[in-house]
Amino acid sequence: MNKQGKYLFTSESVGAGHPDKMCDQISDAILDAALSDDPDSRVAIETLTKTGFVIVAGELTTKTYIDVQKVVRDTIRDIGYDDPDYGFDCDGCGVLNAISEQSPNISQGVTSGKGLHKEQGAGDQGLMFGFATNETPELMPLPIIIAHKLTKKLSVVRKSRKLKYLRPDTKSQVTVEYYNGQPKRVDTVVIATQHSPKVKHSTIVKDVIKYVIKPICGKWIDKKTKIHVNATGAFVVGGPVADAGVTGRKIIVDTYGGHGSHGGGAFSGKDPSKVDRSASYAARYIAKNIVATKLADKCEVQLAYAIGVAQPVSVLVHTFGTNKIPEREISRIVVKHFPLKPADIIRHLKLKRPIYRKTAAYGHFGRNDSDFTWEKLDKVEVLRKECEDHFQKPEFEGINVPLDGM
Repeated sequence: MNKQGKYLFTSESVGAGHPDKMCDQISDAILDAALSDDPDSRVAIETLTKTGFVIVAGELTTKTYIDVQKVVRDTIRDIGYDDPDYGFDCDGCGVLNAISEQSPNISQGVTSGKGLHKEQGAGDQGLMFGFATNETPELMPLPIIIAHKLTKKLSVVRKSRKLKYLRPDTKSQVTVEYYNGQPKRVDTVVIATQHSPKVKHSTIVKDVIKYVIKPICGKWIDKKTKIHVNATGAFVVGGPVADAGVTGRKIIVDTYGGHGSHGGGAFSGKDPSKVDRSASYAARYIAKNIVATKLADKCEVQLAYAIGVAQPVSVLVHTFGTNKIPEREISRIVVKHFPLKPADIIRHLKLKRPIYRKTAAYGHFGRNDSDFTWEKLDKVEVLRKECEDHFQKPEFEGINVPLDGM
């Protein structure tokens, strides 16, 4: 997107207690349990939940033992579904296990020394995108950053008992007013938060504005900002009782809130041999370092793979006309300096670690956490040096503005 003039853009977030997000966290908790004792585990776990039960299904090949029942119940308890009065709780729900081993046909294509090409290849075909923009310190779009901070804040005030009547299921939505591609103000904030039946709607509205919206939105809201809190009037029935949950249904929430493109693959429950996850992290890593180096104000990176093949079938860098040197040069630098083969990505970003459950709520990108290695800016100095060499060349002399058509 590179729109001119004034326009509105909206992104949403869902809290850890949203049924889909609960399923994402359960799937990633099982992945973490496998990686904790066997970093070479192959995991592809899907979770489904509805009133009274959780079904865990998929493929799992590991050398360790996983108590699936315990992992599921501990995750649900930590999220906050620990009271039968909520209609769904960690101790009272049934847990059904339908997990089998990974197909040997897939395994041989992602195991070094086996398969047609011998080198570790991609776990599936697919296309993945990464995105970065300089409109926030996190190099993320403003709407999704604020939306995630709102749902996180709702969790904090609930768990701290500041607003003890709140319950785990929450959603936020933020509409930002842009002018010529730059965010100017928050136009609308929407909050939906599950609550006890004993609290008045007016109390919820007042408290959420005071303790959640104003502390997070700060300078971005003004007297014209529209605020909707529990706009139906009540949100007592929530979680799996109100809405079935499934792993992988919140892929836009997980990424950039609708900015940039999306290849369609979900992340949660998948070990890093699946490029749906690892290559998406790599693409974000590339895009973020490009923007941090000021090679572009906005950058989208696409990586695409064939199953069992290590080298990507395509690498594309798109900068929406904000590039400071030609895109073909940026692409060349990317291929030269960034890991692109699955094994190289996994090794460079240290992805065989039990770090994934915490990625499954509040977004996979734009977070200040040392375990989120794809957020590091450790390539900035290398790229700057590379660009200094480029700017010394006669054909780049004087280039300091976006180049149309490059």
